[in-house]
Amino acid sequence: MGARVRKLVSAVVLFGAIAGGVAWFLTRPEPWPAAHWDGLGEPDLANGERVFWAGGCTSCHAAPKSEGDARLVLSGGLPLKSPFGTFHVPNISPDESAGIGSWTLADFGNAMTRGAGPNREHLYPSFPYGSYARLTSKDVNDLWGFLKTLPKGTNVAPPHDLPFPYNIRLVLGGWKLLFFTDKPRVTVDTGNPKLARGQYLVEGPGHCGECHTPRNTLGGFEADRWLAGAPNPEGEGRIPNITPGSKSIGAWSESDIVTYLETGFTPDFDTVGGTMVEVQKNMARLPAGDREAIAAYLKAVPARE
Repeated sequence: MGARVRKLVSAVVLFGAIAGGVAWFLTRPEPWPAAHWDGLGEPDLANGERVFWAGGCTSCHAAPKSEGDARLVLSGGLPLKSPFGTFHVPNISPDESAGIGSWTLADFGNAMTRGAGPNREHLYPSFPYGSYARLTSKDVNDLWGFLKTLPKGTNVAPPHDLPFPYNIRLVLGGWKLLFFTDKPRVTVDTGNPKLARGQYLVEGPGHCGECHTPRNTLGGFEADRWLAGAPNPEGEGRIPNITPGSKSIGAWSESDIVTYLETGFTPDFDTVGGTMVEVQKNMARLPAGDREAIAAYLKAVPARE
């Protein structure tokens, strides 16, 4: 009997080791091969700034309540409350110690588009790499070049405050296996350059779905309710539906949306409020053609009530 028990225990241990190895292989961080970031040339800083404002980097990474040029010091520190705990936004300034000044383009690009840190660790999707995964390598290179021109900040954000098991980064591999994708969220006429650009901006750098799309209990998007509105992830109020089926903006024309993104005024002369204030400030810095493309896309997505 003793020998049988030992064999059984050995078999269980071996099976567990094999299963664990398979699970790790399926859920391990997967940065791009090094060659992916080769040959991109000198960054186009003007385009990098355009991606910067489209991505709303200052909204989260600038010090809370900063104004003017201080918004360009991306020293982090903002707490983001969620059902999974509180995330603290990191310093992404060019500071070599407190920020990401010691990173390479590959480090930055893999964080942005693969959710993988420089030490091959999984990053939490509170950083919206699920949307930034749509960024082109050129835009990543240009954005990286622009970020390096910004002021350094020495603030070191506190660590995330997450309960078990969310404080175990390995579980993020399973989350990515279920929900991480760089595929388009909806089907639009990509033969139309304006719609294609709008889809890229909204689904990619603009990461609009991160707030405007409801999530399941594991924090993944409810794919069939894209942009249909969702509870505020920080617990107060609700993020509105921005599809053509919306009771609040569904009747807006493309020009109404363009004006709102540029000026902050709604068609009935109300003004932008809440967390959308920062988003609108960023959108106002984009070329008019980008705001028009965003509006065209928002009128083309499936209507959701």
